[in-house]
Formats: sequence, structure tokens, C-alpha cells
Amino acid sequence: MYNDLFSIGPITVHSYGLLIGIGFIAALLSADYRAKKRGLDRDFLFNLAFVCIIFGLLGAKLLYFITKWKTILENPASLLELMDGFVVYGGIIGGILAAYLYCRYKKKNFLTYFDLLVPSLAIAQGFGRVGCFFAGCCYGLETTSGFSIVFQNSEYAPNHIHLVPTQLMSSLGDFAIALVLILFARKNSKSGLVASAYLVLYGIGRFIIEFFRGDLVRGSIGALSTSQFISIFIVLAGLVMGYVLNKREDKSDIEE
Repeated sequence: MYNDLFSIGPITVHSYGLLIGIGFIAALLSADYRAKKRGLDRDFLFNLAFVCIIFGLLGAKLLYFITKWKTILENPASLLELMDGFVVYGGIIGGILAAYLYCRYKKKNFLTYFDLLVPSLAIAQGFGRVGCFFAGCCYGLETTSGFSIVFQNSEYAPNHIHLVPTQLMSSLGDFAIALVLILFARKNSKSGLVASAYLVLYGIGRFIIEFFRGDLVRGSIGALSTSQFISIFIVLAGLVMGYVLNKREDKSDIEE
């Protein structure tokens, strides 16, 4: 695939960055539409989304540095490579923590906006994985199956080899999760259950897709990849959260 789309003078537009941008815009528009229908504070929503994006990127970069600590010790200059290397789970955790603190600061119901944002988060992730596909990162294992992709000039994936298209599989999974959550939200009134469903669905999906990933340099914990290890706790957190919230008496989730 081709990551460099076109250049305007010294500026090169990359498909990965473009699709990340499209994902952010699609996420914001979908969240704004649903916030309007529910009568939520749309100005606060956009401020919250901005906070989540900033701290999500910081969290994704921090977790990447943690998984690459041996390389960093050998070459401290790699810390300056700010545009390369992000771990999705770091972004999710960083974004959620920032959202919680910001909602507390603004005296807003965190679970209400958590529910609102997670389908949009899955949409953004879906576009992001298409960006990964064009860039060649997050590539799959070598395969003899006809269900494969062959990169010709990727800077990240092995070229001229049939690989499992894990990026497209992840993208379809993320879009499917977004659709399920949106439909679930229409039938559910208890705050937090949509968010807990996201944690469970994404965690399970990510755990499974990791078996087909070929970029093993991302680190591991025992027999599991770093992301699989984190997925276990994400799923458990989602299950516990859903159980507790489902048992709790429902209260109005409109805090205005």
C-alpha cells in the first residue's frame, strides 16, 4: 500500500494521518448528532473530546515508550521520534482517565458522556486501522491463505510476502462494535452500560486479533502479547462495571 498520497512543496500528505483525521471528524460528528438528540451539552462535548484526544495521544505514546524501554535504554534518542509509535490501549486508558477528571472538574455525569463517546471512539478506531493498512503497520502473520495482502513498498510490513490483513479485520471489527453500541444505546437507559459493553467487546476482539499479528516487536508478557495481557483486565473491568451498574437502581443520566 502507499502511505504517501501527494506532496505540496515540502509538505507530504500521508494516508495514515489523513485517515486518523477523518476518523476524528467522523467521531465528533456522530457524537454531536447523538448528543443533540439526547439533549446533552454539545459545547461541553467538544471540549471533552478535545481533552480526550490530547491525553489519548499522550497515553498512547507513553505506553509505547513503556513497551520499548529496552530499546530506549540502548538508544535514548529514540524518545525524540514523537511521530512514530503509538499503542492504542494507552490512548484508550489515557483518554478515559482524562475524561473522568474533566467531567468531575466540570461537575458533569461522567458515565453519561462515556456512553455517548464510546461508539464514536470505535468509529475513529475503524478509520485509524484503515490508515494502518495503507501505512503497512500493525501487519499480520505470514500466511498461505488466499485471504491475504501483499505489501510492495511498505516501510513497516515485510514486502512481497502474503500476510494476514489484520488491519482490515480490526477495522471491520471496530465498525461492527460501533454499530452494536449505537443500537444497544437506543434500548438501554442505564448510564455506563454502553461503555462497559465497549470495554468487553473491544477487549475480546483485540485479544483474538493479536493471535494473527506479525509485528512481534511490540513486546510480550509471558506467552501473551502486551495488548493481550491488557485486554484481560479491560474485559474484566467491563464485566464488573456492567454487573455493578446493572444492579444499581437506575437514575436519570441528564445532569443539566
